[in-house]
Amino acid sequence: MEIILEQLRTYPLMALFLTLGLGYFAGKFRIKSFELGGIAGTLLVAVLIGQFGGIAIAGDVKSFFFSLFIFMVGYIGGPQFFSSFNKSSIKYLIAGVSMTVMGLIAVVAISIWAGLDKGLAAGLAAGGLTQSAIIGTAGNAIDQLGLAKTVAEQFKTNVAVGYSITYIFGSLGPILMVSFIPILMKWDIRKEAIKLAEKLGGGAKQLAEDEFYALSRSLSRAFTISKEVEFCGQKVGDVEKVFNADIVIEAIVRNDKALEVRQNETLQPDDLVITSGVVRAYAEVDGRFGKETDDIPDEFNLVEERRKVVITNKEVVELTLRDLHDKATVEQRHGVSVTEIYRAGHRLETLPHTLMHLGDELTLVGKKEDLDRATRILGYATPKASFTDFAVFGIAAAIGYLIGEISFTISGTSVALGSGLGCLVSGLVLGFLRTKHPKFGNINIGAALFLQSFGLAVFVGIVGLNAGAPALEAIMVGGRSANPGFAALLDKTGNSMGTSTFTIGYAVANIFLTLWGPIIVAIIK
Repeated sequence: MEIILEQLRTYPLMALFLTLGLGYFAGKFRIKSFELGGIAGTLLVAVLIGQFGGIAIAGDVKSFFFSLFIFMVGYIGGPQFFSSFNKSSIKYLIAGVSMTVMGLIAVVAISIWAGLDKGLAAGLAAGGLTQSAIIGTAGNAIDQLGLAKTVAEQFKTNVAVGYSITYIFGSLGPILMVSFIPILMKWDIRKEAIKLAEKLGGGAKQLAEDEFYALSRSLSRAFTISKEVEFCGQKVGDVEKVFNADIVIEAIVRNDKALEVRQNETLQPDDLVITSGVVRAYAEVDGRFGKETDDIPDEFNLVEERRKVVITNKEVVELTLRDLHDKATVEQRHGVSVTEIYRAGHRLETLPHTLMHLGDELTLVGKKEDLDRATRILGYATPKASFTDFAVFGIAAAIGYLIGEISFTISGTSVALGSGLGCLVSGLVLGFLRTKHPKFGNINIGAALFLQSFGLAVFVGIVGLNAGAPALEAIMVGGRSANPGFAALLDKTGNSMGTSTFTIGYAVANIFLTLWGPIIVAIIK
């Protein structure tokens, strides 16, 4: 055992990676809707390993990874945060801001009444309000106070302690509210969610858990043209107009040879015609092409592309999917199908009345030339996983540190914003600017989500390892953010109808709650 401990003390980064691995393994612990979570598991394991002493990781490493995390919070949430400021979502915006302000007032009042110090008060906010980022912003604010090193370290340890004690209650609160408020108000939220989904879906039946539609939203079918059918002798463009471009002719094989498909190309007897389109449109085919076939030459392949596109065009924002379809010309929507919609990382129901928001990511299916045209209309294609604009990313993060030097005075105490809040602001701005200038500052969303999660995990791991024995005296941990309560809501409703309003509240709360760290440190004496 001592040999292992000596290795961990000699190579503290080994201890950090071990903490991450064991922490995320422990984080899989679940009781119904409550899951410990990887971040909480990491903090718990870090504190336990920290008890052996002698394992210390430089504060600069901790600050670097926290900056990565908080920058990506801003970058990912920027489009949704700024798009929340519109008439249709104003009530959700007000609700989100009001709840964060009431949370701040409650934390300050309880901390003063109970005589908590700055660290415990900030930890109470981080855990009770379920916002792990407060650990970092409060720690940065404590560093700016000019306190003795031992006092500052004690305060920062107390932030982790306060978070650990209160988070489980902060997580259980929303779960209990989702469970009991509908009972008190006599709401059947599952029934109401299904009713709303059917309304948005144009009356389509909503499926229960584990059910799925066997038919895709779009598909391809092949037909052999015969002399007696309606479309024999007609031009490709005229045929596609019959279906309002909801079915398009992707390929024509004549005498075992693939032709270049032109709008003025005439369909002839025995042509093999390969089509693609939305499922509902095929109900109108009814033999008009001829006999359906799967006898396609082995050497012939129809290649299509699946592309993720971020909405930046203001003319598209606040349109429903159906409006988007009806407003586009036949040429604009030719050969393009929408199969998925994601908002701030959450998948939405792809329904006719689903509203488009700035920053939404649509998954489109079609041929390259059709998708290129649709992409120019909607916004820009999500960059490939291998592409990140490191030049802009690095400069923006550096500017975040400069913003962090801005200070203000609360209750006679001067407090700087700190690098955490500075990077949050610069991330927000960059995330918003990418919706205006698609080629500026691209960071692949998958890479951004990884850096966000990994940055927070490393930061929390270092906090726990450095906190050591004082943290264990009171530890009892939970996870991160409002996800447990949201999971309970999805379980009660049986569908994702609450996702769109959740993302507005989540984006707003994620930003405002993070600001409370230095404010609490300044207010509490």
